[in-house]
Amino acid sequence: MNFQQLEYIVAVDTYRHFATAAEKCFVTQPTLSMMIQKLEDELGAKIFDRSRQPVVTTEVGKPIVEQARIILKETAHLKELVRERQGTIAGELKVGIIPTLAPYLLPLFVKTFLKKYPLVRLVITELRTETIIEQLKSGALDVGILVTPLGDAHLTELPLFYEEFVVYTAKNEPIWGKKYVLAEDIDVKHLWLMEEGHCMRSQILNLCELRKQVADHDNFHYEAGSIETLIKMVEANAGVTILPELAARDLGARQQKNLRYFKDPAPVREVSLTIHRHYVRRKLVDKLKEEILRQIPDGMREAKKREVVQIG
Repeated sequence: MNFQQLEYIVAVDTYRHFATAAEKCFVTQPTLSMMIQKLEDELGAKIFDRSRQPVVTTEVGKPIVEQARIILKETAHLKELVRERQGTIAGELKVGIIPTLAPYLLPLFVKTFLKKYPLVRLVITELRTETIIEQLKSGALDVGILVTPLGDAHLTELPLFYEEFVVYTAKNEPIWGKKYVLAEDIDVKHLWLMEEGHCMRSQILNLCELRKQVADHDNFHYEAGSIETLIKMVEANAGVTILPELAARDLGARQQKNLRYFKDPAPVREVSLTIHRHYVRRKLVDKLKEEILRQIPDGMREAKKREVVQIG
């Protein structure tokens, strides 16, 4: 068994085609097929069902391929650890970020981070929380930027900042005339929410038992897929919604007039870098954390006079 064979079975599992996998690995198809056959003979197990097109990984082959991915990833990490020891910040960093953060946080730090560390390749994907958690555990992602706490013993959370929730309201709402509001001031019948699956929805429902109130109103069905949609629904159809602070900072001067703030302690969401507890490339992660914190407004770095809203 050798690393080449592991690379070949991962390629076939990825592309579901021996010829394509061989092309991606820069070898001939007969060479790739022969090496995989030798590995199967050594393990005494068929990794792929070649009778089906596209090629299917067998049930016994799935954990073999998964372990091969882990071995190859850890091997790459060893090389990167050596570079880090030599003072070189380099390599690929796969980052998952939730959609309610991505449009507002990424523009703040990506350009400056890559300028400081030109040998780093950032691969960033927008994913929902449950998918990020799953891919951190499988090794498909190195880092997640998401809302915590998660309460998962397999993951390590590195808190970044505390993002305040604010209210975005139409002029005809009763809270328009208030400077500061309480959660109970919000009329749930007029509240626009994110669709199921977004952690921000869960947090907002947890504000002063809004979850129970929403459940009591059977006529409340519309759910938005993005923060931008929530804002537009308020502007076009009245009502209120709740936004995270970075999204609110992105609003124009006219839209800022629609914002109302919660009384202290203001509800916030904790945003963290999240890695697998056994993740080894901490220096690169620390540099990413440093750059994000450098670009975040000072007032967001501490949870003083604020209340972290739970996700679940």
